[in-house]
Amino acid sequence: MTVPTYPVETTAPPPVRATAAAAARAQLLHDGSVEQYRRTLADGVDRVARRVATVDQPVTGITPAELAPLVDRVDLDRPLGDAGAALDELEDVYLRDAVWFHHPRYLAHLNCPVAIPALLGEAVLTAVNSSLDTWDQSAGATLIERRLIDWTATRIGLGPNADGVFTSGGSQSNLQALLLAREEACAAAIDPAARAELLPRLRVLTSAAGHFSVQKSAKLLGLAPDAVIAVATDPQRRVRPSAVRDEIARCRQAGLVVMAVVGTAGTTDFGSIDPLAELAGICAAADVWLHVDAAYGCGLLVSTTRRHLLDGIERADSVTVDYHKSFFQPVSSSALLVRDRRALRHATYHADYLNPARMVEQRIPNQVDKSLQTTRRFDALKLWLTLRVMGPDALGALFDEVVDRAADAWELVSEDPRFEVVTRSSLSTVVFRYLPTTGPGRELADAANLYAREALAASGLAVVAGTRVDGRHFLKFTLLNPATTVEDVGHVLELIAHHAGRYVYDHTAADLTCHVG
Repeated sequence: MTVPTYPVETTAPPPVRATAAAAARAQLLHDGSVEQYRRTLADGVDRVARRVATVDQPVTGITPAELAPLVDRVDLDRPLGDAGAALDELEDVYLRDAVWFHHPRYLAHLNCPVAIPALLGEAVLTAVNSSLDTWDQSAGATLIERRLIDWTATRIGLGPNADGVFTSGGSQSNLQALLLAREEACAAAIDPAARAELLPRLRVLTSAAGHFSVQKSAKLLGLAPDAVIAVATDPQRRVRPSAVRDEIARCRQAGLVVMAVVGTAGTTDFGSIDPLAELAGICAAADVWLHVDAAYGCGLLVSTTRRHLLDGIERADSVTVDYHKSFFQPVSSSALLVRDRRALRHATYHADYLNPARMVEQRIPNQVDKSLQTTRRFDALKLWLTLRVMGPDALGALFDEVVDRAADAWELVSEDPRFEVVTRSSLSTVVFRYLPTTGPGRELADAANLYAREALAASGLAVVAGTRVDGRHFLKFTLLNPATTVEDVGHVLELIAHHAGRYVYDHTAADLTCHVG
């Protein structure tokens, strides 16, 4: 007869477990830990403040190969037991080599220095930890988000039936906008077979200079691989309305259905703003959904001098805004707005445990009824406090300042014979490249610009972006920091010219040596 065996108890005895649980509870925020909460956060704030006050360049130039071993050596199964020790460690694995967007020579991507009232909001919202899916998890937070959506819709001019929801960023906003457009296009196809037949024929028209998230969204939405049609742009890199009109006609003649046209108010590379009023007229005449991606250009909504650049946006069916770009908010803070709140029903799903349908009849405001996300941060609080402390005019003045600075930078680059500059931006980017005027060095321009960007980043003295224009490698300044001066731009240009020029000299000299030999 086999004697049964039983697993040996390997867990700690109850008194030990109770002691460990008590110690763990002390790390949770509650009425008995508020002093520890104050001390711990104050220590973290002090360390960040010291870094911000003392960093003298935007990056250190560290490489992934250099930093990865430091992170890999951290044993996450052996806690340090002390927040101060953890912050000491964090200095080595993060803060020391962080990318600092407040530095005036960070000129790469659409990352902004952040407003202090928004940082206050970040501290409050993370401690309270509201979740913006249902009223019974958020209460006042739900109303604050709704008020900000109404305020933004009013700034856009979408009308009394507008609505929207905060999102994680422009890509999610664009995804949800195209989801709504797809469902509106399929609304008449009640029969599953008819819907299945329609989906492969749906098309989205967007600028050739538009954001990649349009293509990515089409894939996520199950559209055909060739569903997104890139429409030609003019010399200012704005989509050509006549080309949009022609493409709609061509699609219809081919039996295809244009479910949406995506206009852009601030392309990532060129800061170009599509002719929104003309696009709105074309879409209205063709009964096509117009989505405007204003993730970058939404700062014009609070500008007292450039709001007219968005004329026509008020006729859009949906609009993407990214407050964490031109409203100087910390990531993440974005929203999708729609002209007709009924369109948001396409994102609604009722769950008995969360937002049963009866709550709609009771007029309980559950934001999950509008959102692709369920659990969602109270990111609206950051913008709320920023507006209550600073006001919209102050934000608009900051954005106007960076647009003015970009115009100065464009003048500086365009007048320098060492550089070739692309179109003048309506916003705050400058796309250019180092280009020798004559000789064999012109053939090395692509490689020289790539080298210059990498050498500049490795030095840590400045950071610029790179892109491709008509198949060629270009560099890009993206200005979102009002502290950046024309002198900063000029200094970075000299560094780029030095690195690119050195590359050309070294390689042409080597070629000449080989030829002579």
